Amino acid sequence: MSKTSLISPDVPVHAPLVTQPLGIWGSLKAARSNLLSILPAIAFRQPMVSGKTGLRWHMIMDPSAIRRVLLEKVEDYPKSSATKNILRPAIGNSLFIAEGAHWRWQRRAAAPVFSHRNIAALSPIMAAAARRSVERIARSEGRAVDVMDEMVRTTFDVISDVTFSGENVFDSGAVHRAIDAYISEAGKISLFDMIGVPDWVPRPGRMFAENGVAQMKSIADDAIEVRRRDGAGDIPDLLDLLLAGVDPETGRKMDTPELRDNLLTFIVAGHETTALTLSWALYLCAFDPAVQDRAAAEARTALNGGDADASHLDSLPFIRQIIDETLRLYPPAGILSRTAQKPDELCGREIRPGDTVMIPIYTLHRHYDLWEDPNAFRPDRFNGGHKGDRYAYIPFGDGPRICIGASFAIQEAVLVLATLLSRFRFDLVPGRAPEPVMILTLRPQNGVWLTVTPR
Repeated sequence: MSKTSLISPDVPVHAPLVTQPLGIWGSLKAARSNLLSILPAIAFRQPMVSGKTGLRWHMIMDPSAIRRVLLEKVEDYPKSSATKNILRPAIGNSLFIAEGAHWRWQRRAAAPVFSHRNIAALSPIMAAAARRSVERIARSEGRAVDVMDEMVRTTFDVISDVTFSGENVFDSGAVHRAIDAYISEAGKISLFDMIGVPDWVPRPGRMFAENGVAQMKSIADDAIEVRRRDGAGDIPDLLDLLLAGVDPETGRKMDTPELRDNLLTFIVAGHETTALTLSWALYLCAFDPAVQDRAAAEARTALNGGDADASHLDSLPFIRQIIDETLRLYPPAGILSRTAQKPDELCGREIRPGDTVMIPIYTLHRHYDLWEDPNAFRPDRFNGGHKGDRYAYIPFGDGPRICIGASFAIQEAVLVLATLLSRFRFDLVPGRAPEPVMILTLRPQNGVWLTVTPR
C-alpha cells in the first residue's frame, strides 16, 4: 500500500490515500487505527466505489445518489448495524440511533428545543466559556499550546452549562472522562462488524467500557430527577426544554431513560464535534496568516473589545466562511454508514439488502469533480454560502435526519473563533503538524500545537 504525504507547503494536512487493495485483514487494521486510511484514492475522482470484505460495501460520492439515500429512500437506508452497535450502549435508543416511528416522535418533541430563539438565548453561555478560554490561553502567551485540549475544555463547558445549568449533582468532569474512555475502548470497528457476525454476539472491546457508561448514565439520571423535583431556573436550559417537550401529534413526553439518552447524545455529539471544528479552524488560520489577519480584523471591528453573542453573527460573515471551509476539509463525522434494507440501484450498480452503503463525507468534500482545487483552504468559496449541489456539502448530514444541533454548533463555533482571533495570533509550531485520524470522529492526532501571542 502506498500513500501520499500528509504535509505539503501548499495545502493543509490531509489523510493518506490508499492506492492498492487492502484485503480484509489490512482493512480491519487500517479501520481500527484510522478509518480515513481505508478511503481509496480513486474515490476522490469516481462517483462510486464498491467491494467486499466479508460484507458487500459501496462508497458513494455522487450527490444524486446521496440524495436518494439520505432523503428520497431514507427509510430503506437506516444507520448501519456497526454504528448502532458502537453507540447504543452509551446513548441508548435516542434520536441518533432510533429508527422509524420511535425516531419521528422524539424528533418532533425535541425540535422546538433547537429553535432559533432558544439557541440565540444560549449565546451568553457560549460567550462566558470563550472568555474563560481567553483567560487560560493568556497565561500561555508566547508558548506553544495544544488548542485541541483547550477547545475540548471550552466546548464541554458550554454543553454542560446549557444542558445541566446550575446542577450541583452533575459531575461534568466524570461524564467527560467516561465519554473519552468509552470512545477509546468501544469506538473502534470490530472484525465481527466487518464480516457480518450477528448483532447479538458481544463485541469484546465494548464490554470493557460498561462501567464508565453505567457511571455516566447514573450521573445524568440523578440530575434529571433533581430537576423534576426543583423545577426550571430563570433561563431554561436544554434539560428544562426537553422536560417540557411534547410530541405535538401524540402528546407523548420523554421519560427519564429517554431524556437521559438524548441528553447524553447532545453531550457526546455537541462538545467534541464543535471542539474539533474549532481546533481545525485555528490550525487552518495559522496555516494561512493572511486569512487569519482578515478574520481577526473582522472580529475586532464587530466585537469592539466586548464579548461575542448572537447579535454579532451577521457581522462575522468571513469567520462563518472559515467555519464552513473547515467543515468541508475536516468534517467531524467523516463517514456516514447505512445498511440497505431493500434492493435498489445507485450510480447504475445493484444494491442488495444487507449491503453497507457508506457516504465518505471526507472524500465527498474533496472530490475533484465537485470542488475546484479541493485540498486547498479557500474560505471565499463559501462567500454567500455553498453554491454547488446541496448534496456535495453535508457536514451535518442531510434529509430528515440532518443533525438537529447544527445551528447550535455553528453559532458556538463562530462566536468562540471570533473571540479568540480578536485577542490572539496563532502560529504553526514547526515539525508538529496535526495528522487527521478518524475513529468515531475526525481528530487531529497528537493535538493541534500552535504558538499564541496577544494582538
